[in-house]
Amino acid sequence: MRLITGGLYQGKREFVRKKYGITPNDIFDVDKCPFSAIYSRKCIDNYDRIIKILTEKNENPFLFTEQLIKNNPDVIIIMNEIGNGIIPIEKSERVWREQVGKIGCILAEHSETVERIVCGTVIILKE
Repeated sequence: MRLITGGLYQGKREFVRKKYGITPNDIFDVDKCPFSAIYSRKCIDNYDRIIKILTEKNENPFLFTEQLIKNNPDVIIIMNEIGNGIIPIEKSERVWREQVGKIGCILAEHSETVERIVCGTVIILKE
């Protein structure tokens, strides 16, 4: 497993496509793919949004992540950093941010590499 993180529009997807040879058909995007495809794709984009969708459906994103780690151990996960900036007023938004942070830690622990992309530039956090 590999974890790619960074802010919005920092070049994460393009980095993954170039470095790992991932094609658009290899990428799971929650807006474009049926949820069942998540275990068969080489790359998952916007994992932070998946966490939000699971939470809104009253499903446990931690258990889902554990299943993903078991069922797709070679996957590349792209996850936006969402914990910076102003703390949201709405409790559900604060809960989601906390879940994304904690799940990011779990993914990083199980990942062979963790790379942060800022302005299209790679910062290696774990190799």
